[in-house]
Amino acid sequence: MKLTKVLALGLAVFYATGGVFAGGTKDGGSPQGGGASPGAKPITIKVGDNWGVTHPMAAAMDNIFKAQVEKNTNGAIKVDVYHDGTLGNEGDLWNGVRNGTIEVAIVGTPMNQEYPTMMISDWPFLYRDIAHAKKVWTGPIADEVNAEFHQKFPSVYMIGWGPNSARTFTSNKSLASVDDFKGQKFRMPGNPIHVGIAENLGASAQVIPLGELFSALETGVVDGQDNGMVTVISQAFYEVQKYLYETNHIVATLEILVSAPFLDGLSPEYQKVIKDAAKAASVQAWDDYMKSLDNDRAFLQSKGVTVTPCSASDQAQIIQMIQPLTDGLYNQYSWAKPLTDRIKAVQ
Repeated sequence: MKLTKVLALGLAVFYATGGVFAGGTKDGGSPQGGGASPGAKPITIKVGDNWGVTHPMAAAMDNIFKAQVEKNTNGAIKVDVYHDGTLGNEGDLWNGVRNGTIEVAIVGTPMNQEYPTMMISDWPFLYRDIAHAKKVWTGPIADEVNAEFHQKFPSVYMIGWGPNSARTFTSNKSLASVDDFKGQKFRMPGNPIHVGIAENLGASAQVIPLGELFSALETGVVDGQDNGMVTVISQAFYEVQKYLYETNHIVATLEILVSAPFLDGLSPEYQKVIKDAAKAASVQAWDDYMKSLDNDRAFLQSKGVTVTPCSASDQAQIIQMIQPLTDGLYNQYSWAKPLTDRIKAVQ
C-alpha cells in the first residue's frame, strides 16, 4: 500500500511538471476545431479519479467511457484514465477541471460550499434502494441539476452521475449498534452532512483526504470511517479495520465533470460522443455496483471483518438522532425540500 502511494505521488509530480496540459497534446497542441485530420496527432483527454481500478465507477471509465470515445472518434481522441488519486485528491481534481488543466474529473462534492445544491449527493436516507438512486441520477432530475451547475460554474459541464456507494461505517472498535458510535473518532468527508451525522450519533468527526485515510486508520489517528463496502475493498481498508456496520445511511454519487473550454472546442459530433460515453459509463457503473454488493460483503467477511446489518429499528433510531441535522438543512436551503420531495417521488 505504501509503495502504491509513493508511485502515485511520483506520477502526479511527473504529470504536473512535464505532462499533458489542457487540450490534450504533450506538445501543447490545441484540440480546437473538432478533431484530427488523417495522420494528425490524436487529442488526448486526461481523466482523473480517486478510486482503485476495481471500483465500479473507475472500471466504467476504463471499459465504457474510454472504449466508446476512442472507438467512436476512430482514434482521433485518446483517453488516458488515472485512478487512485494519481492526479490529486478530489479538491485537486475539481480545481484542475475547473481551471482546464484536467479535461475530465470524477469527484464527489468538493464544491458543495460554493454550490450547496450539490449536498443532494450526500443527503441521508433519501432513496428506497440503489435502483431508485440510479433512476433519479440517470433521468430528468440529473439533467436539470447539470444545467444549473453549469450556470454556477461556466467553465465546467457535469455530464454524468454514477455511484460512489451506499455508505457504511467501519471501525477498529466494536461497532454493531447505534450505541457503539458514542466516543469513537471517525474520518468524515469535508461535508457538513457527513460531519453532522457522526456528531449527531455521539461520535467525533475529523476531515481527512481519502488518500491519507489508510495511514490515519493504520496509526490510530481515527478509529473508523464511513464509505461503501466497495471503497473499503478498493482502498484495502479491511486491512486496518475490524468491524463494519451496514447502515447504508447515504447512497452517495460521483459526478463526471468535463472542462467546458475543452468540450466547447470540439466539433458537435465529438461533443456528443463524449457526453454519450459519460452517460453510458454512469449506467454501467450503477448496474455493476448493484451486482457487487453481495460479493463485497462476502469478501470482507472472508478477510475477517465482522459485518453487522443495520436493523429497521436501528435505522429508525439513526434517522431520529440525525433529525436536527436534516431539519437544519431544510430550514437553511430553500431548494432542499422541493428537490428531496421530487426525488422521493420518482418511481
